[in-house]
Amino acid sequence: MARDLKYTRNIGIAAHIDAGKTTTTERILYYAGVNHKIGEVHEGASTMDWMVQEAERGITITSAATTVFWNYRGDKYQVNIIDTPGHVDFTVEVNRSLRVLDGLVFLFSAVDGVEPQSETNWRLADNYKVSRIGFVNKMDRSGADFLNVVKQVKEMLGAEAVPLQLPIGAEDNFKGVVDLINNRGIIWNEHDKGMTFTEVPIPDDMADDVAHWREKLLESVASYDESLMEKFFDDPDSITEREVLDALRKAVLDNSIVPMVCGSSFKNKGVQTMLDLVMELLPSPLDQEAVKGTDPRTEQQIARKPDSAEPFAALAFKIATDPFVGRLCFIRVYSGNLEAGSYVYNTRSDNKERISRIFQMHANKQNPIPNISAGDIGAVVGFKDIKTGDTLCDEKHPIVLESMVFPEPVIGLAIEPKTQADVDKLGIALGKLAEEDPTFRVQTDEETGQTVISGMGELHLDILIDRLKREFKVEVNQGAPQVAYKESITGTTQHREVYKKQTGGRGKFADIQIVISPVDEDWDISKSPLQFVNEIVGGAIPKEYIPSVQKGFEASMSNGVLAGYPLSSMKVRLIDGSFHPVDSDSLSFEIAARTAFREALPKCKPVLMEPIMKIEVLTPEENMGDVMGDLNRRRGQLQGIDTRAGSQVIKAMVPLSEMFGYVTQLRTITSGRATSTMEFDHYAEAPRNVQDEVIAKAKGKVNV
Repeated sequence: MARDLKYTRNIGIAAHIDAGKTTTTERILYYAGVNHKIGEVHEGASTMDWMVQEAERGITITSAATTVFWNYRGDKYQVNIIDTPGHVDFTVEVNRSLRVLDGLVFLFSAVDGVEPQSETNWRLADNYKVSRIGFVNKMDRSGADFLNVVKQVKEMLGAEAVPLQLPIGAEDNFKGVVDLINNRGIIWNEHDKGMTFTEVPIPDDMADDVAHWREKLLESVASYDESLMEKFFDDPDSITEREVLDALRKAVLDNSIVPMVCGSSFKNKGVQTMLDLVMELLPSPLDQEAVKGTDPRTEQQIARKPDSAEPFAALAFKIATDPFVGRLCFIRVYSGNLEAGSYVYNTRSDNKERISRIFQMHANKQNPIPNISAGDIGAVVGFKDIKTGDTLCDEKHPIVLESMVFPEPVIGLAIEPKTQADVDKLGIALGKLAEEDPTFRVQTDEETGQTVISGMGELHLDILIDRLKREFKVEVNQGAPQVAYKESITGTTQHREVYKKQTGGRGKFADIQIVISPVDEDWDISKSPLQFVNEIVGGAIPKEYIPSVQKGFEASMSNGVLAGYPLSSMKVRLIDGSFHPVDSDSLSFEIAARTAFREALPKCKPVLMEPIMKIEVLTPEENMGDVMGDLNRRRGQLQGIDTRAGSQVIKAMVPLSEMFGYVTQLRTITSGRATSTMEFDHYAEAPRNVQDEVIAKAKGKVNV
């Protein structure tokens, strides 16, 4: 019996770090009857943060998918909740969650309002066109100001934020809200932890505000839905609750309006009303357009409707290792139906995978289910090779859904196992971590034999090393953090490479003429860093050897000529060459290409590129001079200064190499009052003195 998808919601909860996201999720689990007691983050006992590090640090690292049921107006809804982390080093987690969600509850802290990370996550949600509701949490904290946050959402995020409620009381006296749709006061009952509420008259001192904001709400709704416009001008009170909700739902699905509500998750106030609005206003899988993909056989665009009768198509959005069932792959099913024990086709690996079991996830517990169909989110086990971003589909009807693009890591760390016993365990553990996290890379430095792990920031690597110790019981020594530089070329050169070797018997022979230059402006580096153009005519080099030339250049790019860093991109035109009917083979042409790379590249004016980070520092005004002076010393370029909630926000671009240990230094110069967030922005050419220093160090490393 297929469920009616109208009663399914796939939602995420996104927010800035410390806005109370996990506490809110805990309350949802409690009210939905999944948990019988409420787990608290600050007591280290929350359900969603089941990793030890999450409980310890009070932050969410991995997104966990959980299914709950919610009764609303006599119907039972299934809600798949994906908890996303707020910290900037884990933006990739937010990114992949948004890809598979239909709606988002966006949390703001009533005290801090819109913070830098809220802006990053909001932009990501805009990219994926995810409908959202704003929930202003922490209304019980001193300095809480709901309407100020609504104003910030309008001004800083450019959204049409419309309050559906006004708080009754604030800070310690926050008791309830006035529901502007129905024009009534609501106070949540203490005896059942806020499961139910009591209607109260609207407090007299709020009457004017309520009238003002209710009119604004009706006006926003009427200007979106023209059929309500006449009613609004004749008699606004004649607009019924149903008409307001229907028009709001359309506007939310269209991303024209972001409804704003408030509460205090910690004090059990407001979460229930917000959940009711999720059922009422956020999209079900049926409200989404058919998902688009390409047919790998014809490259034609095809679509799959959210219907279990369509051919099966799903996107793998996360791989996780579970201590009890092994490797889990979280999937969002867009169409069709998958039975446990059946096979799916993976378009990336071109292989069939057997799915032995399917689970519905409850944070860190699993319920086995016989099948999973369109519109649902669940976890599958039993597969051999599935990676994040893979499309799983019906072999007879293949489709490739748009994969996810992950940023390149910018910071590296050399690690080595402490004991011989740790050596083997380390390889397995790193393999598992890299499989779970596409922004985490592992490589071996060929010259020193060291294992280098790279990621998105210092915190990211910190936690990965912590996980090595705890989950995999591997002890490692770590070196100082290293910047992931890249090399690039700015000039063009023509080169001829002849590779000849005569040994007893068959010899080796290859002859190529190439032109190496920077890639064309319209070339998409994310698809391939090498733009290879074959201009051979008349069979000067046989066709079967051309791929070997390309392969030789591709392989060489991982080791640049300046300091051994990877080359970000280059264009190679193969213009001429010759071969020997007996001595030439594929390997000879590959070796010729590798040698040509080493010989020709120094003539292409190579330069060193360094990662530039976008940093935002929130500082009290009196420390501003010191903070800016410090950023200048770190080669920072000021981008702008704003004021936010009485503090100054300094935005700057700073090279990553200058930012190690910055957080500690910032605390020192501002007596711990300033905070900063940093994320990778782009690569830029490093100044000559920096290039010389890095190159000298790299050359020195070889001589030691």
